[in-house]
Amino acid sequence: MDKLAKRLREDAGHIEAKVSDELDHRIRASLQGVTPVVEPQASKPPARPASFWLASSLTGIAAAAAVIAIINSQQVSLQQQAPVPQATPANILAAVPTIDLKTETAVMTSPLQQELDALQADIKKAEKLVREEIGL
Repeated sequence: MDKLAKRLREDAGHIEAKVSDELDHRIRASLQGVTPVVEPQASKPPARPASFWLASSLTGIAAAAAVIAIINSQQVSLQQQAPVPQATPANILAAVPTIDLKTETAVMTSPLQQELDALQADIKKAEKLVREEIGL
């Protein structure tokens, strides 16, 4: 990659760009005619009265209390229904279905190994050709 970067730098050094006087005058006129945009000062939002903060705090507390009451009432109704059996190791194992897996180790046959070797050799050849083309 260093050779490629060096060649690109050398090629860039050979580029000659000329700007005509007319284009140069047009660019200067364009730059001088543009004025920077002044953004208005961000104004602070008006301060809220103390009653606003008090009202919002009380509303939050009331909402939290309502949620807690609803959750507690649902838990009481669930407890009055049928009791849930305790999770013991015996109960858990009884609920898990057994799966009979028959596994074998894969063995590479000779034709597959030869094909793998051929593919790796092809990849190395292609890599070598690409490196030669780009001059690395």
